[in-house]
Amino acid sequence: MPKKHFNTPRPGTSNGILLYGRHPVTAAINNPKRQITKILCTPENEAEVRKLCQNAKRNESIISVTERKEIDKLLPSDSVHQGFASLVKALENYALEDIIRLADSLQDCHVLILDQVTDPQNIGAIIRSCVAFNTLALILQDKNSPTESGAMAKASAGMIEHLPICRVTNLSRAIEQLKSAGFWTIGMDGYATTTIDQIKKGGKSAIIMGSEGKGMRRLIEESCDITVRLPISEKVESLNVATAAAIALYEIHKR
Repeated sequence: MPKKHFNTPRPGTSNGILLYGRHPVTAAINNPKRQITKILCTPENEAEVRKLCQNAKRNESIISVTERKEIDKLLPSDSVHQGFASLVKALENYALEDIIRLADSLQDCHVLILDQVTDPQNIGAIIRSCVAFNTLALILQDKNSPTESGAMAKASAGMIEHLPICRVTNLSRAIEQLKSAGFWTIGMDGYATTTIDQIKKGGKSAIIMGSEGKGMRRLIEESCDITVRLPISEKVESLNVATAAAIALYEIHKR
């Protein structure tokens, strides 16, 4: 089959987001909520992409077969795309009321709240851990957190397609709404006296994590029902926020 010529907008424009890598592109194709404008693939991946589109009932006309170097030109130099890329529309944001409704019928569930965590790759890795440990939703403050991106989707290994993400204007107000809906709010603080393995598990809980270095802001910390820390060696001051989130979510997930 002759290779197609195409004009693809660069990522970060109003035209959409450029996802890259086998897992993010595959997950996007399989997500019926994801609007896909174009799929780019190298010749050796064409059969796989066409089969994915057929199984997901996607129109194969959105597929463009091209050389690896053409995909390279669309991405930062250190991007590992494996011969897969896809131009997509951003996923729809969930309202906090949507998350509360999702929790209404559940006796045990948890959400994760990030307070000013700004690294897209850290957030992507956190999203992957959220899905691994059945987190109901991820809640971010809209103003001080990065928007959905190819780097974030790549770091999540495509799990961004499976997690409800809620962006709120006022994080303190959102925490109060969750508390009113029956959530117990647990703040992660390296100086807390209680360790996370000591708290009672179960029920509805919201785990709150601050940025690396600064931690939670004062007003956010004051809104927590309890603050806890990870039981790590005194030789280590702190862990990367994505690593800490994975451990915290594992502990909360245990029954």
